[in-house]
Amino acid sequence: MFSRKIYNVLLDWKTQSNGRTALLIEGARRVGKSTVAEEFAQKEYRSHILIDFAEVPRDVRALFDDISDLNYLFLQLQLRYATKLFERDSLIIFDEVQLCPPARQAIKKLVKDGRYDYIETGSLISIRKNTRNILIPSEEQRVQMRPMDYEEFTWARGDTSTIPLLHEAFNSRTPSGDQLNRKLMRDFRLYMLVGGMPQAVDAYLQTNNLMDVDTVKRTIIDLYEKDLHKISPSGTLSMLFDAIPAQLAKKSSRYQVSTVLANHRAKDILEEIAQLRDSKTVLAAYHADDPNVGLSSNIGLEKFKLYLADTGLFVTLAFKDAAFTDNTIYTKLLSDQLSANLGMLYENIVAQELTSRGKRLFYHTWPKDGANRNYEIDFIVSDGKKICPVEVKSSNYRTHASLDAFAAKFHSRIDKQYLVHAKDLRKDGAITCVPAYMASFL
Repeated sequence: MFSRKIYNVLLDWKTQSNGRTALLIEGARRVGKSTVAEEFAQKEYRSHILIDFAEVPRDVRALFDDISDLNYLFLQLQLRYATKLFERDSLIIFDEVQLCPPARQAIKKLVKDGRYDYIETGSLISIRKNTRNILIPSEEQRVQMRPMDYEEFTWARGDTSTIPLLHEAFNSRTPSGDQLNRKLMRDFRLYMLVGGMPQAVDAYLQTNNLMDVDTVKRTIIDLYEKDLHKISPSGTLSMLFDAIPAQLAKKSSRYQVSTVLANHRAKDILEEIAQLRDSKTVLAAYHADDPNVGLSSNIGLEKFKLYLADTGLFVTLAFKDAAFTDNTIYTKLLSDQLSANLGMLYENIVAQELTSRGKRLFYHTWPKDGANRNYEIDFIVSDGKKICPVEVKSSNYRTHASLDAFAAKFHSRIDKQYLVHAKDLRKDGAITCVPAYMASFL
């Protein structure tokens, strides 16, 4: 069982809420929601009941159709799960609660009753079809759970020191030295390949075999695609999902919907993009039309990029149609021989690491004078009253034309400038060049 940062969030909720709210853990399937909820229940409560609505018998599900008599409900749950509940010292977990809308609606009355605490877990939970006929309880506090970030990955490998030390080095702008940087980049590239899905991490730790890891990731991708087909039987969502690596490989200024869905443009599928975003399987970066503090108020909803929420899954999805033995990306990335057209992996991992720290994703493009090409800033991070442009390079860089042009155009709005690359931490004029393993500190 892996240590996860969200555990401390659950502890804070238990202490501060004291039964006044239920906690809803949202996230994509297989990120570890059920595992952390049950671990929390076992360690922090005298007893608990976990109701898995993906497998629960019909008669248990029917208990939530009429909750007028809570004494009867609690008696039935204790009998059926052979567990005694203790007032103010028991937790009831509604696992995959989106599959039983009446149970989610019952939270309002259950919390008001106050006898026990409640945690809900849900995948694709914000999709309207799962909530349109129920009253969403205002007593519901939400928290997002994502794949394991790089620090959690290092914890799983028994290393609790590296990331705090790297954070200190980043704050003091202290380089690691070329030899140590190469070792740190090798470790980080391994994380990019394995990813942060707990099953994939466990497969790596148990077998030290990337073929086994890839098999696990293919299973998860198949599961996601089946879920998306349930929401969109036409296949629209799964096609948009599957095309993400190809779209990023084009280095276009936006996700080109018409190349995936014939006769469609972005404005035609805004609802589908919202559904994909709500599924927590993808990350959406929106174009900041006028990059400034308050980025959310200056976005173009029809101009966006999509990333996978987990870069390990991105690697597998990019080569899903090829057998693992034909997937040279594993050996190329581990040996730092990644071709330029696979730089999309670094862009995806930076998106993932920024999101893991609660950052929303924005980017900016504008045309070059006298050229049929665009300048592009991959990510823009808000920092107090200023913004920080971020450019991502997968290979050895020689120039940073987009950063230079952005700084000239918006100099009064800029605090710091970052270039994320594979080399050591260094300064290049006003630009701080940051190794990819420090991206989460931006």
